[in-house]
Amino acid sequence: MYNPKSSVATEFIDDDEIQQTLAYAAANKNNRELIDSILEKAKECKGLSHREAAVLLECELPEENERIRHLAMEIKQKFYGNRIVMFAPLYLSNYCINGCTYCPYHRSNTHIRRKKLTQDEIRAEVIALQDMGHKRLALETGEDPKNNPIEYVLESIKTIYSIKHKNGAIRRVNVNIAATTVENYRKLKEAGIGTYILFQETYNKKAYEELHPTGPKHDYAYHTEAMDRAMDGGIDDVGCGVLFGLNLYRYDFVGLLMHAEHLEAAKGVGPHTISVPRIRHADDINPENFSNAISDEIFEKIVAVLRIAVPYTGLIISTRESKAARERVLKLGVSQISGGSRTSVGGYVKQETEEENSAQFDVSDNRTLDQVVNWLLELGYIPSFCTACYREGRTGDRFMHLVKSGQIANCCQPNALMTLNEYLEDYASPDTRKKGEAVIAAELLRIPNEKVRAIAKEHLQEMHAGKRDFRF
Repeated sequence: MYNPKSSVATEFIDDDEIQQTLAYAAANKNNRELIDSILEKAKECKGLSHREAAVLLECELPEENERIRHLAMEIKQKFYGNRIVMFAPLYLSNYCINGCTYCPYHRSNTHIRRKKLTQDEIRAEVIALQDMGHKRLALETGEDPKNNPIEYVLESIKTIYSIKHKNGAIRRVNVNIAATTVENYRKLKEAGIGTYILFQETYNKKAYEELHPTGPKHDYAYHTEAMDRAMDGGIDDVGCGVLFGLNLYRYDFVGLLMHAEHLEAAKGVGPHTISVPRIRHADDINPENFSNAISDEIFEKIVAVLRIAVPYTGLIISTRESKAARERVLKLGVSQISGGSRTSVGGYVKQETEEENSAQFDVSDNRTLDQVVNWLLELGYIPSFCTACYREGRTGDRFMHLVKSGQIANCCQPNALMTLNEYLEDYASPDTRKKGEAVIAAELLRIPNEKVRAIAKEHLQEMHAGKRDFRF
């Protein structure tokens, strides 16, 4: 029986509730009166239930779909303005004991090169990332207790935070590793991680178990309940996601929102981020083998309805997507993107040859970080390298309170501009710097609080004299 407050996976992700929701959405996809009422509710920016969101996703009325797009853009602008947070993944190891049918890291793949970075190699990779201008990383590893134990991850985090190269520093390390114990989550919290990220892949239990036939990841309940354990271990910010294309997208869309509702009901705060990857080609994996792959049109609508349904949650898109696809969803709700990414183990110091390939998936957007920053500036966005909320303790419910009250703009806007200015001073090409300075001058005027605006201007001047790391 469906119970969002339950700690049992099959109760807060209840198959009967999902099926009933899908049937309800299908029956009301042309119900203009209901759709209008849902959109009116959504304008209050307090979010929607999974059932209401499912109706919007299913909607077939062209004029209503246009209203959905415009509302998503309005909500995105209200909470995030023109800010786009930048990050990069760092793959530590691709050793894995799972048998996931969609991932080239699966243990029976003999084609892929297995690698694990030493601490010295991690140091070199981080310096290369710092020299690009990155301040925020997402750590990735395969699941292998022998090769990738929690001690290895903790040591790697310590190494990353210790590296100060020129004006570079990694200020926030998010972690995407396999489901683990409350004790291990507590250790990750003590190590100073930002967000703990774990993709569900699919919320359909039967499909999940078929997609994960062997290895510890086969345990649907243990995996689905991981966010509860992470929060019990003291981690304030967690990030959810599914791999669209593995299962029916409508089912996983509803499951994703039910998971968000569960965390809100059971833990007092929903997910800090939601990721929206689509299945991609990779070594030993052909996406054509997955019949549920989704079109660009459906993908864009998923992003738009997610932005309406969970207005306070960051939406992440990776370099799985092309430049064109990323541009379309940025305005609809995406608030974080990667830049200059490598999905191989290492690869930032020296790009791998085809024969040495250790990548988890093919990258569609191969531009450098500076090219991505330049592109965002041309589109009128503020590429933000901000990590201030995490470092000031504004996490979990404290962060959400600031967002919901509207006060976050007096932190995020100046912090975004100051971290962008750091990038321009230390790493940008001349053309990017010119465009960035123009954007900063214009966007300073959007800071609501006059005193905060004045302090931000003062700090920007101090940066020209060599000072760094200002934050509100």
